Amino acid sequence: MESKLVILALLVITILAVTDAQSVGVCYGRIGDGLPSPQDVVKLYQNKGITRMRIYDPDQATLQALKGTNIELMLGVPNDALQSLNDQNAANTWVNNNVVKYPDVKFRYIAVGNEVDPNNENSKYVNFLLPALQNVHNAIKSANLDNKIKVSTATYTGLLDKTFPPSNGVFKDNVKGFIGPIIKYLAQNNLPMLANIYPYFGYLGDPNKNLPYALFTAPGTVVNDNGRMYSNLFDAQLDAHYAAQAPLGGQNVEIVVSESGWPSAGGDGTTLDNAGTYYKNLIRHVKGTSGTPLKPGRSIETYLFAMFDENKKTGAETEKHFGIFSPNQQAKYQLSF
Repeated sequence: MESKLVILALLVITILAVTDAQSVGVCYGRIGDGLPSPQDVVKLYQNKGITRMRIYDPDQATLQALKGTNIELMLGVPNDALQSLNDQNAANTWVNNNVVKYPDVKFRYIAVGNEVDPNNENSKYVNFLLPALQNVHNAIKSANLDNKIKVSTATYTGLLDKTFPPSNGVFKDNVKGFIGPIIKYLAQNNLPMLANIYPYFGYLGDPNKNLPYALFTAPGTVVNDNGRMYSNLFDAQLDAHYAAQAPLGGQNVEIVVSESGWPSAGGDGTTLDNAGTYYKNLIRHVKGTSGTPLKPGRSIETYLFAMFDENKKTGAETEKHFGIFSPNQQAKYQLSF
């Protein structure tokens, strides 16, 4: 009997470990020339075994191409749509047209807004974000889809005032009043936070330029944060987000990494070799069950940024070189999903 119980316990542990293992998603942006058709993009995801996708707007051709596939979708509400969705009827219509109308698409999340920030050009969306998020969530509940689809918003490390050491992670003073009610709403409704986590940008801001720490190749502990040992910057940034949201009611709000990537050209530390090393090590890390020093023992749901190089992106030259594929569908790196 005892041996049977031991076997049963081991079986349960194995099942839990398997169910906790996360598929890695990839963000599909379309701001570039010569990109494949949505149908070909979906086929590429399927051929490469990529079972999760993030898109940034409800592109109907992409939604059509996803019908009947096993690809789980994070669907974005663009920032410029937030104001209109402050009206509940408009939010109901948006959900009906872009979600309910596609019963054979596997929606996983709706990301209402991306990197809304009171300190940059996205500040004009700050007051519209929470009402839009609430209205979209209400519409999902009205459609009886809230057991399948989680509604949230995608934040980023730029909202944090301190990230070092990770336990000192804190939002900027003028961000707390904006992000606090959002975190409370997510907590009350058992919804995750989405966060774009980029060790590349942390590396750029690091006076020591510790590349191995950013690429998951450091030989051992780089940061000892009150006994929590950090050997990579990704974990440190993610735990800084957890630390920042905890005092605002987000102790138990899970963070899904909605973007992470490394550019292959256009700036300091950008080579094909560095980017390939980052993506390979990131995939291995988040699919494993080591977790982070603050949140150990689990895998980390993560979306790579991005599927393709996008030559029409504005901003720094690096923005055009985050793709894991070229527009001609040639893989830039040998990655296993």
